Amino acid sequence: MNLDRRFLVWALSYAAVGLVLGIYMGASGNHGELVTHAHILLVGFVVSFVYAIIHRLWLENPARVVANVQFLVHQVGAVALSVGLFLIFGGFMSESKLAPLMAAASVSVLSGMALMIYMVVRFGAASTAPSR
Repeated sequence: MNLDRRFLVWALSYAAVGLVLGIYMGASGNHGELVTHAHILLVGFVVSFVYAIIHRLWLENPARVVANVQFLVHQVGAVALSVGLFLIFGGFMSESKLAPLMAAASVSVLSGMALMIYMVVRFGAASTAPSR
């Protein structure tokens, strides 16, 4: 599966999970997982969707290893961040116990962004807009 499609499938999966959590919060009247809901939709859905678009429209033959590492680093970070926030805001675990996980997950998501920036600069299309 191409990376653009993999990112799209993951993005839509995050959207479904985020929407289910939002529907649960609305139906139950318990909005304690609002931060988790927002992070799942933004870091998971939106960022993965943007990465899918970048892969589809701007990246010309990125180094396969770099692209796969970037995909893995982002997804691991996004999932770990989402699970950690769910555990914290659901009252299942204390923030202090999850601090190392949350720090590592945040650095993972940031590293994924840094790798995407590198790929866009190094392997991005010279120009996708017509000349004027």
